[in-house]
Amino acid sequence: MKKTWLLGLGFFSISLTWALYNAFVPLFLDNYLKSAALIGFMMTIDNYFAMFLQPWIGHRSDKIRTRFGRRMPFLLIGMPLGAVFASLIPLHNSFVTLVLFMVLMNLSMSLFRAPTVALMPDITPEAKRTRANGIINLMGGIGSVLAFGVGSKLYGIGSFVPFLFAGVTMLICMAVLKAVIKEPIVTGLAVSSKSEARPPVRIKDQLDRTTLFILGAIFCWFVAYQGVEALFTLYGTKHMGMMDGEASFSLTFFSLAFLIFALPSGWLGAKFGKKKVIMAGVAGLFLVFASIVFLDSILMLRVMLIVGGVFWACININSYPWVISTGAEESIGTRTGIYYFVSSLAAITSPPLLGWVIDVFGYSALFISASAGLLLALCFLLGASSGERSAEDRSAA
Repeated sequence: MKKTWLLGLGFFSISLTWALYNAFVPLFLDNYLKSAALIGFMMTIDNYFAMFLQPWIGHRSDKIRTRFGRRMPFLLIGMPLGAVFASLIPLHNSFVTLVLFMVLMNLSMSLFRAPTVALMPDITPEAKRTRANGIINLMGGIGSVLAFGVGSKLYGIGSFVPFLFAGVTMLICMAVLKAVIKEPIVTGLAVSSKSEARPPVRIKDQLDRTTLFILGAIFCWFVAYQGVEALFTLYGTKHMGMMDGEASFSLTFFSLAFLIFALPSGWLGAKFGKKKVIMAGVAGLFLVFASIVFLDSILMLRVMLIVGGVFWACININSYPWVISTGAEESIGTRTGIYYFVSSLAAITSPPLLGWVIDVFGYSALFISASAGLLLALCFLLGASSGERSAEDRSAA
């Protein structure tokens, strides 16, 4: 578990960098673009890279064999490039250079996201993966909180300071990971005997019935979550009558509850099974979102958001280890890429979809739509078997 905490530094640096990026890059774009829709589109660049690059890179990291391991080469290339281009973003001198640095940073971050995530199951026994995922999500959450808490103060010193801080942090975390994390030796494709050699992992072979049902559920619950996250501030101000600060502050209750319950939800997944805990989380979050439709009290809204954060931890902490546990060990990187493809597709789809519903039916429809997405996710879960193989079965597959 010590290595898992140290691996969490990779997620810490990723979350820190993205939180600062999402907080301050819109301010840079606002100097050139006066359309909120265009600014919003520019801020989704990372999701497009995640959709098309991360599945391929995750798949490639399953197949390569180097003296540094399968995943580490992607970190050694992507993290320094990400640090450099993140640091350059506030130093732009035109819209063209701003977009160029944004694209290059997003490309660099996509190079190592899936391999970093795949390192966790590489170095963690199956029985401990949900708890390990709780640890690395906790580290990522700490990175986000630190970005919001310290980033504004650093930004007051100079717009370049928080980005430089993120870049230096990323390089330090990379050095620690390189020194501490030693990947297990995987011989799969290097076996000389044709009779013993395993066939290469193919993406289409990973899309069995169980996996497709799981991915369908993941898409639906991320549509619900991403839509609420993106549009909640507008819901709070226009439907609940909050001030801007009150609305954004209310989401903190959800995030902190998720952060606090990250480790316990991983323990529950290991003890009772990932599918059972996820189903409890989806059913619970459905009830929370459905009840918010009828609330007009800010206090009760925040109480329900705390409860919702607990249920979201049950879902989010256990979903990635579940996707991994339904396939062979040699497919970890490939399945990681597929997982991020589906979640990124939901992130791109959800805000405009739920925004259109709000335009037609009003802001009260936000949590009705999100509840419907969770109900559909629950239907997908009912159609999926637990699908978890033993470590011996996955190694032999």
